[in-house]
Amino acid sequence: MLRGIDHIVIVVNDLEIAIADYGALGFTVVRGGRHPGLGTHNALIAFADGAYLELIAFIPPVAPTPHWWHSTLADGGGLADFCAVSDDMDAEVEAFRRAGAAIGAPFEMSRERPDGYRLVWTLAVTEDARRGITPFFIRDHTPRDERVPRDERVPRARTHRNGAAGARVLALAIGETEFDAARRIYEVALGRTGETVERADLGGAGVRFMIGPHELQLLALTDPAGAIARRLRTRGGSPIELTLRTAGGWRGMLDAAGTHGARIVMA
Repeated sequence: MLRGIDHIVIVVNDLEIAIADYGALGFTVVRGGRHPGLGTHNALIAFADGAYLELIAFIPPVAPTPHWWHSTLADGGGLADFCAVSDDMDAEVEAFRRAGAAIGAPFEMSRERPDGYRLVWTLAVTEDARRGITPFFIRDHTPRDERVPRDERVPRARTHRNGAAGARVLALAIGETEFDAARRIYEVALGRTGETVERADLGGAGVRFMIGPHELQLLALTDPAGAIARRLRTRGGSPIELTLRTAGGWRGMLDAAGTHGARIVMA
């Protein structure tokens, strides 16, 4: 069973600048380390609900075959992808495959933290145009608490000056020709029908699903001048907005320059 969103990927051009900017927005940012197989390095913003934001940047020189996340950078950076966590990754991957998701064979990855600890996990990722619309999946080999910043290692690692306490809603912009197929994948894989949702503020409407404590919204455009229409023109189907749950503190949309293109709302 899916337990929720494990983490949300935010692609940035310069990790050091992103760390400083997110810190200025009131987040506690912890350096994550390097992914030797991917040619990237990251920093993490962890929440009390267990989910986290991954700020990730490519380390020059870029590999001859660029990762598909480079398309996010071409559009200014920001929200690109998300990972789901489950009790049984193999069973969940098979359920999504049967529903029509093109999820590839699992493969192992690792990251070395700045303190030298080597993290190891297995990923299964979407390999077609629905990347960023259907999640990728993770299974830890080293303890998950070592992968996600925790207060014992970094004081106040999961608390933030701006009051952010967890992920609440991840909204996905989906093109008209892909929407029905994407909705069917989720309904079949999760075994339930999505609830109708309207997002006039984004210029879209669609369905929503609860994944553990987190809400996923699958949205097709209803307003040709809205944010979803603009996103589909520039980047295609992808995560468009993240709403964070707050315990006091700031409210409203964060400055897009400070978030490096990610549309993040504190609510």
